[in-house]
Amino acid sequence: MRKYTPEGLVAVSRYRKYIPTLPGEIRADIHRRVRELIIEESRYCDRGNYRHMAQIFTAIALYQALQAHGMDEEEAYRVTSEEMWKALTPKTYQRLARLPIFLPVMKKVLPFGFRHGSGAGWRYEWHTDDPVDRFHFECRECVYRHIFGERDLMKLGAMFCHSDVINFGSLPYTDFRRTKTLCQGGDCCDFEFVRHDTDAGDGWQRTRSI
Repeated sequence: MRKYTPEGLVAVSRYRKYIPTLPGEIRADIHRRVRELIIEESRYCDRGNYRHMAQIFTAIALYQALQAHGMDEEEAYRVTSEEMWKALTPKTYQRLARLPIFLPVMKKVLPFGFRHGSGAGWRYEWHTDDPVDRFHFECRECVYRHIFGERDLMKLGAMFCHSDVINFGSLPYTDFRRTKTLCQGGDCCDFEFVRHDTDAGDGWQRTRSI
């Protein structure tokens, strides 16, 4: 199993380009806080959760370190969210969604990826009887909800939920539908992808998901 270290987690986080631009004392505080979080949340620090913990721990550490060094909470949240969202790659998903095999591939890749890239604190419900133009599943338990909820930092959890809207909310021919998430007070995260005929172009109404 990959060893959990502040340096390793920051290096694979979505903040890996931003944190090195900060003053040395802030970087030191971020690494110190990540080290504390590794100990405090050791029950979730398994092999499957490594990349999830990289995102969660660095987000918490950055958000708190910026405030400790004089930034007000609202600005610290803005920086923490916007710098994370900058690292997303929605264009990659948009290119893939142009292919007719997009949804069939998603039906195989996502369950496989979540099965091997999720550890303690996760529970999914997959559906194998969807028609060819639909793919839906529910996340019933989420490690982001566990950690952020226990620390009264749910706004950071909602920030990560919004990553899915950025990645999937503008897919060609494919509508991303989600009405609730665990980090935004729902009893689950209800993911649904609906494929439209390519001949329809943009002649369909896109869902405004959360």
